[in-house]
Amino acid sequence: MKALAALAFCFASGAALAQEVGGCDWRAAAAAIAEPWEENTRTFANGTVRLALLDTIEPANGSFHLLILSPPLGETGERQCRVISREGGEGWAGLMFAQLEAGYDPERGLIFSLPGMIYLPEKTFANSTLLTVVLNQSTGEITVSQKLGRE
Repeated sequence: MKALAALAFCFASGAALAQEVGGCDWRAAAAAIAEPWEENTRTFANGTVRLALLDTIEPANGSFHLLILSPPLGETGERQCRVISREGGEGWAGLMFAQLEAGYDPERGLIFSLPGMIYLPEKTFANSTLLTVVLNQSTGEITVSQKLGRE
């Protein structure tokens, strides 16, 4: 019976741990860029890619999101604008932007990783997570994954 309960918890928490990449909306407002801006925004690829930490303030246990401005460019030269959140548009309880790491894989694209925190009070669940974002600048495709716990 304990094994079934543990399995059910894994499935329940797994659904809540999904991430999504969406177009810029109210979460990407300039007022949501976490202060101080100079510590919570960085550029890559000769300035063509920008990441910024967003803090929408509410809900307090899920207010942090990640903003990505990147190629490909639109018809008028603007970069695509995407927001990364957890499933349902809710954010993380924390994203440690100062610990953001970036790399490049010629087959996959730019790879970003940063630690964060998930808190789900209704499930009495809190855990650290490592968020990984892969950006293909040629296609604009962004894939996101996360791994619970930090190694």
